[in-house]
Amino acid sequence: MQKLIIGIFLMSALFVPYTVFATPDESADTIVEKTDSSDDGAQTALESGIGWQLIRKMEMGSSGKFVNMVLVDQKRYMDKSIYSTAITRLCQNEEEFCRVRFWSQARWVPEKVSMSPAQYKELKADYLFNKAQGMKRLQWACSVDANSLNCLE
Repeated sequence: MQKLIIGIFLMSALFVPYTVFATPDESADTIVEKTDSSDDGAQTALESGIGWQLIRKMEMGSSGKFVNMVLVDQKRYMDKSIYSTAITRLCQNEEEFCRVRFWSQARWVPEKVSMSPAQYKELKADYLFNKAQGMKRLQWACSVDANSLNCLE
């Protein structure tokens, strides 16, 4: 009986879901997430800041252009400075293209570049910079900026 209990304990330890841990020597605004796309099991540091966290960065097809999926603090989603800070940080090294999309609830952040109608409805802001098309646009959900001329909703 004792061997059976030890065996069950050891087996359950193998199936513990992956969790994000920060070590004391990491900065407070760095989150480490295991990436599924890497064959070597490497880890990638995802950016974050006060009030926001990059959940995933996904390539649009094989274009070399990426969409940043960001989660903003639910309690502070109306604070536009959080969006501005995230955009500045995520797009600072992008000279040709940068897209950042924001949600305030993790369950609505898409697992792929395309969104369902429900995920689009929960989108809080969408920033797009495309130098080739001369486009730089930031659209807000009406729940964030009811006075915006071009609400997402």
